[in-house]
Amino acid sequence: MTMRKRKLAAPIVITVLSGLWFSSWLVMLFLTPGLRLAVRLIGAVIPLALLGASIYVLIERIHEIRSGEEDDLSQY
Repeated sequence: MTMRKRKLAAPIVITVLSGLWFSSWLVMLFLTPGLRLAVRLIGAVIPLALLGASIYVLIERIHEIRSGEEDDLSQY
């Protein structure tokens, strides 16, 4: 396995696991009896926003790894 693939593995795994976590919250929210539709829709915004942010950060990290740009902390 090349070094780039190793660096890509961790962000992808973490994003998939967090995506499953946020999706499970969505499923539980919509399967809970007794909640109004408005409450369910408002409650769905937070996990969807977190899922979208996770995917955005993953895409940015993949671009950083592919371009060879590494963490700037090693320069200080």
